[in-house]
Amino acid sequence: MPVLSITPAGALARWSDFDDVVDARSPAEYAEDRLPSAINWPSLNDEERRIVGTCYKQVSAFEARKIGAAFVARNIAAHIEREVQGKPKDWEPLLYCWRGGQRSGSLALVLGQIGFRVHLLEGGYKAWRRQVVQDLDLLPQRFEWRVLCGRTGSGKSRLLQSLQAAGAQVLDLERLAEHRGSVLGLLPGQPQPAQKQFEHRIWEALHKMDPGRPVYVESESRKIGSLQVPARLIECMRSSDCLHVELELPERIALLMEDYDFFVRDVEALCRQLDHLVALRGRAVVERWKQLARAGRVAEMVEALLVEHYDPNYLASTQRNFARFGQAVAVNPGAGSQEAFDRLARELAGPGNGHQGLSPCAARH
Repeated sequence: MPVLSITPAGALARWSDFDDVVDARSPAEYAEDRLPSAINWPSLNDEERRIVGTCYKQVSAFEARKIGAAFVARNIAAHIEREVQGKPKDWEPLLYCWRGGQRSGSLALVLGQIGFRVHLLEGGYKAWRRQVVQDLDLLPQRFEWRVLCGRTGSGKSRLLQSLQAAGAQVLDLERLAEHRGSVLGLLPGQPQPAQKQFEHRIWEALHKMDPGRPVYVESESRKIGSLQVPARLIECMRSSDCLHVELELPERIALLMEDYDFFVRDVEALCRQLDHLVALRGRAVVERWKQLARAGRVAEMVEALLVEHYDPNYLASTQRNFARFGQAVAVNPGAGSQEAFDRLARELAGPGNGHQGLSPCAARH
């Protein structure tokens, strides 16, 4: 059966028709970024790709292709034996590599000869990535954004989760970035995704949303850990309506102690993270916080961190970055419990409780 070529836009329109999306690139390329739900059947593994590339540069393209062909043939045979034997005749995959060329083309040719209806992505990952970048400059402008602002520990992330459970549309950037957005935000043993994968996750989330319904998002800075939030998304967030989440200091301390319990258990890891604040707060202040933590007085340390570091700059920073914060609607769960956040989320997501009209970003486009 002949291999069918399909554009990125065509593939997106027919996404549900594909039984599998197969990435024929190397494992390292796949790890950096990939199409949604793609599985990795590398035509060349990382070492083989290095060998072929070195031969291409140092000897000739012809010699490199001979070496590569042997690698590719063996790898495709292994994929056929391991992955394809149980596939039904009507199995219909979408295949791609870096530019839709030799690596995915070779695999597509063999699968087509078997009799499968195979689609090959035109331009490969490179063309898909170009489409993602273009979309991320357009998609954020289609939505009415509702930005959750609030001091550190006020439960913005918990409210987002409760809103999602209540049926509201939510873009949880910290979850997509695998980081909680502050100096203590890197999750232990959980590295952040690559920048391209982070952007791809945002793109995928936005594609699943209804522009006719508002989207709740947290008031993030331009960077979450080491990752950059797309410029157009930040622009739209910062010009949109805000909700001011308020929670009393004791509740904030208790909530942070619960959310960051891994630091409560590993005080030395906490102290290492606090060292990042020396440039801002000075060695003496940071050492005092560390002494509290090491003495088992973690709650006191959290209070000092909030009162002396996070809270003083919060109001000025939020007013500076979010144009409509001055008109923000104040919301207070009344307590830091999950039940309190769930109750507040149901009230916000319920009929008749929305803001009227579009946010400035959505209204301009």
